[in-house]
Amino acid sequence: MPALNVDFPDQELQEIREIAQERGMTMKAFVRASTADAIAHHRALKEGAEVFRRVFHDPDLAAAIADAGIDDGPSTGTSGRAA
Repeated sequence: MPALNVDFPDQELQEIREIAQERGMTMKAFVRASTADAIAHHRALKEGAEVFRRVFHDPDLAAAIADAGIDDGPSTGTSGRAA
C-alpha cells in the first residue's frame, strides 16, 4: 500500500498524540480517520455547492420567486443596525 510521510511541528505532533490517546486510537489510526473525515467533508461541500448552483440558476425558480413577490435581499436605505 502506498504511504505518505508527513512532518508535523512538535506541538502539533503532541496534540495528535494526546487526542489519539483520549480516543483510544493509535496515532496512525487517528490521522487516517481525520483524513477520511476531511475528504468526506470536502466531497459533501462540493456536492452541496453544485446543488445550490443548479437550483438557484433555474430560470423557472427565479420567475416563481419574482411572481410571488419574495425579496429576501438586503434592505435598502438602512443603517445596518438591527431594529
